[in-house]
Amino acid sequence: MHTVGELLRQWRHRRRLSQLDLAIAADVSARHVSLVETGKSNPSADMVLRLADQLDVPLRDRNRLLLAAGFAPRYTERPLDDGALSAAREAVERVLRAHEPYPALAFDRRWNIIMTNRAVEPFFAEVDPDLLRPPVNLVRLGLDPRGFAPLVVNLADVRVVFRSRIRRQLAVSPDAELAALYAEMLDPDSEDASEPDSEDVSNRSVESDVVLPMILRLDGRELRLFSTITTFGTPMDITLEEVAIESYYPADEESAAYFEESGAASKQPPPPAVR
Repeated sequence: MHTVGELLRQWRHRRRLSQLDLAIAADVSARHVSLVETGKSNPSADMVLRLADQLDVPLRDRNRLLLAAGFAPRYTERPLDDGALSAAREAVERVLRAHEPYPALAFDRRWNIIMTNRAVEPFFAEVDPDLLRPPVNLVRLGLDPRGFAPLVVNLADVRVVFRSRIRRQLAVSPDAELAALYAEMLDPDSEDASEPDSEDVSNRSVESDVVLPMILRLDGRELRLFSTITTFGTPMDITLEEVAIESYYPADEESAAYFEESGAASKQPPPPAVR
């Protein structure tokens, strides 16, 4: 088991900071940072959290730092349906509903889908039921041939975007399960050598030179979408810190028209029964 000093040093190295950089940011002496990292000084809980804050350590890992220093964890982890998180859950639901008729979904740190809005439902129609067994993973759903992959025209581009995002995520906060998902679905060594790398994708001519669209073929129409990510600001609960909402927007008028037509149709009352 690592000491708190060893863990703090690992986080400092990940953030590419010197002891002096961290000391200045945390308003302590570089000597004190050195003593903590070498185990010659036992930091208080407040000092652990002060250093963790400057290192932008996720809440889950701040608890690990506190435990390593001999203190109780400070941050709770409740399921999103817990009564204490009801306001936050309602906020997520409101964001998802407000984004209709365009697709939006919420997922956790391992890309398991927590909630979706109604505009996502048509995409599940042809998905293999095995991929829809909880927890439903967005990466598997997007890249598996039994999932959305047959709908994605620029699948190689989308794969590179997933790869880049998860690499950055693992660099910020290593996670064994997420690393396993990366190895399973995104390891470049397991793919055809002709698949483009991130530089190839960035140089490719696409519909927009501002964002890379995801291009889908659905109901005989080609749809172009880009997305934004929303997270909670200043969360004090581990679950909330790790929730992300991905909202998809049409990149052209034809794509917008498709979703607006589909959304209008879903709001129409059902036709009268034929007797």
